[in-house]
Amino acid sequence: MKLLVGWAAIVLALAAVSSADAKGCLKGAAVGGAAGHFAGHHGILGAAAGCIIGRHEANKRARMQADQPYGRRDLRDGEQRL
Repeated sequence: MKLLVGWAAIVLALAAVSSADAKGCLKGAAVGGAAGHFAGHHGILGAAAGCIIGRHEANKRARMQADQPYGRRDLRDGEQRL
């Protein structure tokens, strides 16, 4: 039964993420898989959840960067923002 749930989680995670959307998924899957393994041998479920969360965070970060019209620029001493 655990194997079936694990495979179902993998299939759902792969169906939700296209090949171009792997930016946050790989890092999240690695962290989630390790955390899930140490939290009761649920590495596959942790990897699936980590992939979903990592992708969400990458999308959020990309959305925030797109909202800034000129990008982030640190001001030098005495320089004022126009």
